[in-house]
Amino acid sequence: MKFSEMNYTRPDLQKLETEFNTLLGKFDGATTSEEQQNVLAEINELKKEFQTFSSLASVRNSIDTTNAFYEAEQDFFDINEPTIKDLNTKFYKALGSSKFKDDLKKKFGNQLFKLADVNLKTFDTSIIEDLKEENKLGTEYTKLVASAEVEFRGEKLNLSALSAFGESTDRELRKDAYKANWSFFAQHEEKFDEVFDKLVKVRTRIARKLGYKNFVELAYYRMARTDYNADMVAVFRNEVLKNVVPLSAKLREKQRERIGLDKLKVYDFSHNFNSGNPKPIGTPEEIVANGQKMYAELSPETKVFFDFMVNNDLMDLVNKKGKAAGGYCTMFPKFKSPFIFANFNGTIGDVDVLTHEAGHAFQCFESRNFEIEEYYWPTMEACEIHSMSMEHLTYPWMNLFFGSYTEKYKSVHLSATVHFLPYGVSVDEFQHVVYENPDMTPAERKKAWLEIEKKYRPWLDYDGVDYLERGGFWQRQGHIYRSPFYYIDYCLAQLCALQFLSKSQKDFGAAWKDYLRLCQAGGSDSFLGLVKLAGLHSPFESGVMEPLFKEVETYLNGLQV
Repeated sequence: MKFSEMNYTRPDLQKLETEFNTLLGKFDGATTSEEQQNVLAEINELKKEFQTFSSLASVRNSIDTTNAFYEAEQDFFDINEPTIKDLNTKFYKALGSSKFKDDLKKKFGNQLFKLADVNLKTFDTSIIEDLKEENKLGTEYTKLVASAEVEFRGEKLNLSALSAFGESTDRELRKDAYKANWSFFAQHEEKFDEVFDKLVKVRTRIARKLGYKNFVELAYYRMARTDYNADMVAVFRNEVLKNVVPLSAKLREKQRERIGLDKLKVYDFSHNFNSGNPKPIGTPEEIVANGQKMYAELSPETKVFFDFMVNNDLMDLVNKKGKAAGGYCTMFPKFKSPFIFANFNGTIGDVDVLTHEAGHAFQCFESRNFEIEEYYWPTMEACEIHSMSMEHLTYPWMNLFFGSYTEKYKSVHLSATVHFLPYGVSVDEFQHVVYENPDMTPAERKKAWLEIEKKYRPWLDYDGVDYLERGGFWQRQGHIYRSPFYYIDYCLAQLCALQFLSKSQKDFGAAWKDYLRLCQAGGSDSFLGLVKLAGLHSPFESGVMEPLFKEVETYLNGLQV
């Protein structure tokens, strides 16, 4: 079914609650394992329908944030999501106390019960109003960023369009665009501070109502982390500091020399070659057509998947006025269809987002036939393995998008991977500090960000932009507002994705089989269980980073740029 043909109806919550509670009664009263399994299937159908309408409303609101109808529908889901969470909690309680738990585990595996257990640690009816407030504040941040219309050289541009100038060969143009971008944040600094301050307070209140000292432990449970904790993540961050920060500094120095500057400023970071950065060849339509050719050649499975996405208009890729920032993949479970949202702006990021979000969508497509909704997606850090690995596994086809600039593209892309990790762990450490000290003032939070930033990225030079020199850079990172503690997932996944790159250089066919097996497993195992299934080393395993990043450095040095 084409995206435009997917009819949206606001769910009747009263009817849904009645049906859900009736099914829970049948589940509890079942006299056989088969009977419980049949009821579970009916519960899953209810959940699928609600999630489909929620995703449709969210996507259509993202495509046009000025559409009053879908803005109201998004508000409806923000307000009522806690009610659904309450129903899910009742379901997970019933699952945990099932008389036929052993039979259910044989059929569905242990992961469903691990997820049930961890979800029960995140909810109580006493926090429903707080959750509604948290949702509303997250949406408020998204609307604020999407509302940006910055006057720049005679045009009014949104932030996605403005960011494209960061790759210009004209340094003054880069600098002016950079300052214009941050002028929007500076003008709305008080509002960004206010929204985040309220988010910290409401999340802390939720955590304390649930019996936690602060939000950190609760956040890990929310992310369904069942096989690692904050202490293990702290060790991981330190390994990045030891093994990745020095390489990132070395690559920045090479970049400075290559483009002939005395001092590399932050607005120079996206400018990699004086001849110009590699840019994708052709129109957005031609990029998608080349994507279709790439996925047809990559494997029979990716051909079926990408043809399905194209034929059913399941991608909205071009940046336009009123469109929400960023890129993401979601799913409409009722239609067994993934959906990709992006903001093409004529830079290499257009190809990156196509491969990244297609990695998510491909995994979802491969695991869409699981009987239970919980297995359509794995936990978030495992999800990011699919997306980031797809970016690397498609390297052999990058000539379709970049022609003679392919080697330069790989250099820019892989260097960006190295540069990302110090930033990613900065975001994570900042969130730990903020939620362990929830009474910080906005100014104290910015000071904390600066200290962390200097540790992991000491080469930053903001060229006198006051807002950034006071520690405001993190406010552009939507995950900090909307998805707390998500960001480290990208870092953990990146270690896995680089292992796939390493494997693919030695034996592409074997690497693809491991990747396909991982995607087909969906969410049926925990993060570390899936890592093992894919034949990868755990990111927490001692001694993994050092040889891996030596290999990355060797690969970069071998590129003809």
